[in-house]
Amino acid sequence: MGLLTAPAACAQEVAPADSAVTAPAPVPVAPVPVAPAHTDPFNEERIMKVMPDYQTVRVPSADTKPLTAGQKWLLAWKETVDPFNIASAAMAAGFSQAANQTPKYGVGGVAYSERFAAAVADFGSQNVFSAGLLAVVLHQDPRYFRKGPGSKIPARVAYALKALVVCHNDAGHEVFNSSGIFGMMMGIGASNLYYPAPSRNGGVMAGRLQTSLFGGVVGNLTSEFWPDLEKKFFHHKAELGQQNSPRM
Repeated sequence: MGLLTAPAACAQEVAPADSAVTAPAPVPVAPVPVAPAHTDPFNEERIMKVMPDYQTVRVPSADTKPLTAGQKWLLAWKETVDPFNIASAAMAAGFSQAANQTPKYGVGGVAYSERFAAAVADFGSQNVFSAGLLAVVLHQDPRYFRKGPGSKIPARVAYALKALVVCHNDAGHEVFNSSGIFGMMMGIGASNLYYPAPSRNGGVMAGRLQTSLFGGVVGNLTSEFWPDLEKKFFHHKAELGQQNSPRM
């Protein structure tokens, strides 16, 4: 009799069943739309923490967009009703009252209230005509665009002085600052509507124009250099204070 072959030699090996559980395919999640960041066209940082500096573009760039007509009117409004400017008008009225200076309303409480109202109307009317009406009609930008610390000091001083008579239009080109100069003159002329008769003359108006031009120069220089002074002196002191503060 022949020998029987072992059946195990011919048997096929059975693979073990796959015990792993297949995870379901992830469901795609639609991305949540992100609203574009709001960019305030006005500078909300204050000079010495108190003086408004809305009209200054501290870091101009190619992405700096021109103001819309509504934003120009808003700038005129913000500068007129700012608490610091209102307080300055109250102080100026007090000095004028002490020596019965222009506008010559006289003395007493009623005269002071008239001086205060006139002071608010003086800078308010110039804001309305310059940053509002003429800036919109002439398509000019009433803001001050800093030259910045990348330039030498004499060049920056010259630039700040030039900015009194040269501004940017809505297309970004330099043009004569007709909105600023003529708006200033229109505001001074409008004061004849509420100034007393002794203060309505050419000499008073010329003096106010000179004062306004000087104020514009000082304002431009302050807007140009204050961020540098703040960074050099005040930020350094703040850092030293944080370093020296006791740690818990």
